[in-house]
Amino acid sequence: MAARTVGSVQERNAPVDTVLISDNSVALEPVDIDREPSSHTLWIRARDLPRVNGFILKPEGACLGPLCIPVAPDMVRGDAVNLTAFAQSVGQCVVAEPDARVWSIGEMPAHGRDLATSRIAPDVTLPDRLGRPVHLAGFRGKKALVITWASW
Repeated sequence: MAARTVGSVQERNAPVDTVLISDNSVALEPVDIDREPSSHTLWIRARDLPRVNGFILKPEGACLGPLCIPVAPDMVRGDAVNLTAFAQSVGQCVVAEPDARVWSIGEMPAHGRDLATSRIAPDVTLPDRLGRPVHLAGFRGKKALVITWASW
């Protein structure tokens, strides 16, 4: 049973939208923009965006540290953001159960945990022009340009 505090009175059964993302469950007060009961679209308040995915809405887009992703004008209405459209625009999978008011959002491919934490290329071994094996790990701490080509 959902509850929220209004002033000093606690309302029971107030609707709550729940977003499941990155091992977190975030409860949000609903934003009723063109909301139909079976709509898979989830609008949230811009101030709630950091609680959901860490992004902050700025004039240049939705920003997470130095990473800013442009937000299409139709994804913003007043102080609300279309979370479903934003998630899909950055390649996240969205699964919705609107009747239960639950949305599950997958990990962002360009900001996955491995990329965000390591930023280290996997070690590969390739032959040089004389056929001797060269390990990419031998260049750690140095800039390396790896050019590949395939005929298929």
